Amino acid sequence: MVEWKKLGEVCEVLRGKRLTKSQLNETEGYPVLHGGSTPMGYYSDYNRKANTTVVVNTGNAGSVFFYDKEFWSSDACFSLYPNKGIIDKYLYLYVYGCEKILKGKIRAGAMPTIDANTVASLIIPIPSLEEQERIVGILDTFTASIDNIKAQIEQRRKQYEHYRNTLLTFNKDDDSVEWKTLGEIFNTRNGYTPSTTNEKFWKEGTIPWFKMEDIRDKGNILSDSYLHITPLAVKGKGLFKSNSIILATSATIGEHALILTDFLCNQRFTNFSLKEKYSDEVDMKFIYYYMFIIDEWCKQHINQGGFASVDMTGLYNLTIPIPSLQEQQRIVSILDTFEASITNLEAQLEQRQKQYEYYREKLLTFE
Repeated sequence: MVEWKKLGEVCEVLRGKRLTKSQLNETEGYPVLHGGSTPMGYYSDYNRKANTTVVVNTGNAGSVFFYDKEFWSSDACFSLYPNKGIIDKYLYLYVYGCEKILKGKIRAGAMPTIDANTVASLIIPIPSLEEQERIVGILDTFTASIDNIKAQIEQRRKQYEHYRNTLLTFNKDDDSVEWKTLGEIFNTRNGYTPSTTNEKFWKEGTIPWFKMEDIRDKGNILSDSYLHITPLAVKGKGLFKSNSIILATSATIGEHALILTDFLCNQRFTNFSLKEKYSDEVDMKFIYYYMFIIDEWCKQHINQGGFASVDMTGLYNLTIPIPSLQEQQRIVSILDTFEASITNLEAQLEQRQKQYEYYREKLLTFE
């Protein structure tokens, strides 16, 4: 038998107390939470116990999180203190599943808010303590597995970055390595944005047109884009060729991608297309990996003004190492193995998160 109760009948809904900035310090004491789980600072005392469910009431109102340490709650948070018949973690799991309901009751305004009565009126099921423990135990097992995969991904990324930096560091005295400027081995052009008011440039377009969102959402090796243009939108010199690199040289600087199809991109990118004379000497996948080093160079060499942009003269004159093609391919093979390993772990993580969401929904659905 499962009882249904208003949250206010089985929990205290406590609003926190604001501290002044002068009362906070950067490292010592208890975390101070204000509108989220990231501390805004630290304070010498706490007003909330560990393992507390928190509902944000101002700003990101309606968001729910669980905090497993003692902390100071500001007035931008409601803390939920359940009666003895409710397990802390069960309470969190159910209320977190109600985020959409809570966010649907936000009072709009300059600062979105949700009041204590709205939170207290939320209806929740109260199964037996044994059933609550069973639900929490199953979902905690999934959470532990997810955390383990995340830790593996972080560790593998650190290994990958270490080996990438090591493998791509060359001695200028090494006679087996040539050093060429980017301007010497690449043809470069900026991208552009066809007029968005001209329907003929965009409607039923088939040509990939890349922007930063493609890299952010899909990674650094791309064969298609969110948006497409028509042949009418293509200017004089035509499309950028497949197996080219795009590098963000203005706005969001220091991002790049290897593009595996003929394409165009917006004006925030500079396209690097290998000159024909170097086609038998350079593996573009090697350049793709070396571009992570160039990304960092770009971030350190920005022309400040009305709009941030990379020092393009310095970029074109930047020398990069060109070891033998065999050595390039060896390096690419090692780094590809790391990337494949990370991709596999990310796929496992996505699958495990889907399983967790499925079972959370199933276990927390009651008649």
